[in-house]
Amino acid sequence: MSDDISKRRLGRGLAALIGEMDQPVPVGDNRAVSADRTVPIEFVARNPRNPRRYFDESVLQELAGSIRQHGIVQPVVVRPTERDRYEIIAGERRWRAAQLAGLVEIPVIVRDVDDRTALELAIVENVQRADLNPLEEALGYEQLIAEHGYTQNDLGEIIGKSRSHVANSLRLLKLPDQVRDMLADGSLSAGHARALVSTSDPIPLAKTIAAKGLSVRDAERMAQNSIKAQNDPKPAAGAVSKDSDTIALERSLSDRLGLNVAITHKGGGGQLRINYQSLEQLEEICRLLEAR
Repeated sequence: MSDDISKRRLGRGLAALIGEMDQPVPVGDNRAVSADRTVPIEFVARNPRNPRRYFDESVLQELAGSIRQHGIVQPVVVRPTERDRYEIIAGERRWRAAQLAGLVEIPVIVRDVDDRTALELAIVENVQRADLNPLEEALGYEQLIAEHGYTQNDLGEIIGKSRSHVANSLRLLKLPDQVRDMLADGSLSAGHARALVSTSDPIPLAKTIAAKGLSVRDAERMAQNSIKAQNDPKPAAGAVSKDSDTIALERSLSDRLGLNVAITHKGGGGQLRINYQSLEQLEEICRLLEAR
């Protein structure tokens, strides 16, 4: 996309983008196919590319009960796919609950957008409402990067988050499936999972964290001890064990950079190590250092 178009799209605030999507557009505005309308529910299909994968059945049942009493208060946002057929951009949970409630028609707002914009809007809508678990959020970012050429900086501007937030989210995809499943079902938080990314065998650590209900700080200590045991089984002469302040500083720097940071004290000095996985990450480190 051109710089001008990119700036116009990325410059719009998150609230403005969602508000724009959820409001009927005045007659004559060529950004929309139509304003609100009601369509048969069987004419609306889910978007298979929607980043949201998990729907709590009990929450759906509660929402279905509310819909039976009050109807759908907020229309489902859709895009046309073929004659009188639509695909959901935002509102799949309402659509699912409406089916459970036995509705035959649902209110919709129609937006004529391409695949990229539909995916972008779905991610923005869900992130704003905290409807995505950390894994779904990361998968959505990965999809935009892989299929539509977004950079981490682009995504940060679109969703109103820092580039490091995006980078930290993407790091979660390095975890093995078993740990990712625990992240998806809520057994682990994003903070727990980030602490495990750099460990050689995160699965047993993840199980221990979940079973004991450990805090993120406890998880970070476990992860650091695991990494230390792997890389340096015998303490070097003059080495000093990491205290809580050092571990907290490592965490702060890791979150700020979106990269794994390790600090090692040896005598009166020490080492600061930043691990990067791509040239883009190295360039970002250099940019931050030069800016200082």
